[in-house]
Amino acid sequence: MQEAAHEAAAHEAAAREAAAPRPTTNEPPARPPGYAQTFAVPEFRAVFAAHALSLLGVIVSEIALSVLVYDLTGSPLLSALTFALGFLPYVVGGTLLAGVADRFPARRVLVTCDLVCAACVALMVAPGAGIGVLLLLRCALAVVSPVFQGTRTATLADVLGDGDLFVLGRSLLRIVSQSALLVGYGLGGLLLTVVSPRHALLITVGTFLASAVLLRVGTRHRPARTDAASTGPGALVGDSLRGAGRVLSHPRVRALLLLFWVPPMFAVVPEALAAPYADDLGVGSTGLGLLMCALPAGTIAGELYAGSRLRPATRERITLPLVCAALLPYAGYALRPGLAVSLLLLLVSGAGSAYTLGLDQWFVRAVPEELRGRAMTLLTAGLMTIQGVGMALAGVAAQFAGVRTTVAGAGVLGTVCCALLALGARRTERRDRADHDMTDR
Repeated sequence: MQEAAHEAAAHEAAAREAAAPRPTTNEPPARPPGYAQTFAVPEFRAVFAAHALSLLGVIVSEIALSVLVYDLTGSPLLSALTFALGFLPYVVGGTLLAGVADRFPARRVLVTCDLVCAACVALMVAPGAGIGVLLLLRCALAVVSPVFQGTRTATLADVLGDGDLFVLGRSLLRIVSQSALLVGYGLGGLLLTVVSPRHALLITVGTFLASAVLLRVGTRHRPARTDAASTGPGALVGDSLRGAGRVLSHPRVRALLLLFWVPPMFAVVPEALAAPYADDLGVGSTGLGLLMCALPAGTIAGELYAGSRLRPATRERITLPLVCAALLPYAGYALRPGLAVSLLLLLVSGAGSAYTLGLDQWFVRAVPEELRGRAMTLLTAGLMTIQGVGMALAGVAAQFAGVRTTVAGAGVLGTVCCALLALGARRTERRDRADHDMTDR
């Protein structure tokens, strides 16, 4: 009886303790991963440094090669064509060679691409290289580039996982690329005041080789994602085309690719028309430089804020609204703003491109792992190609409608297209969620 009374008292005390209010703590909820955590991963540090070096090489080579072609020919058209060739062959490498990203170990692909780029630039330095050879080698660089970038992005998911660290890693690589637009061409032009174009190209060879060494030493070997039993050129091209077809056949992936591709086609319009717009405003070369810098500056600010201050769920929640709103500031060009307001419109539009962080998460989640390399390569190729198309169309439209009308029209038409694409992406998201609920997978 005594034991039973003690047991009852113990139960009563336990019940009182459970019912008593628990002390609250002032500890903040765990913060999501930040940019600093990506650098805690040694492999990412190597990938990041290699990206910066490769980008430096590309910028220096573009400037030096353009000047070299102009020195050899005296033709502004051929000099401009050198830049254009940096866009157009992307679609070749991104479709016909996309299979390389999944059929071979990623580290081998990345190192080989860097070595091929170094060899192409080294051949440009040869004294006997004529204009035809220079342009052909420039095309070769552009063909290799989407394979390298797609493989690197797929490898980033292996290095950082396919969660928020991957999104932040991708964001950091984009921030470096946008920062290069702000300072790279200026530094490249300054370099050419000290050395000749051919000597500047030698620096590019060094940056590509350094990138290859970093990737070889700083990243670990990973097996290929798919079997490469047949590796002939015909088999590779066929496999690449089939892989692209498989990627594009998935409604969710296709909708996300369009969201990656279409907004930048309209976003490049002010950049393509910056020179004639600066001339209309009468702001000279200083104003032109500011107009060229405003959009990437806004992009960097938007990505940094979204990546460091917003939680992953919040970034995904605002993705589609930002897609629909990012191009709308361009419509302000119809009001004939001065330089200050034009810069503000470009800054706001650039900040809206923070939607890419949410898209990155959705895309890596939607693409089957065995197709990840091809999907990332196709994404890169389409993005670069469609920006080139957008620049060309902007020039044609401005010839007939004028610069301000063209930019404002790009804002309105682009916003409509983005809204339609956002609705399509929302439908595929609901369909995928329904399929997931039905299959419980």
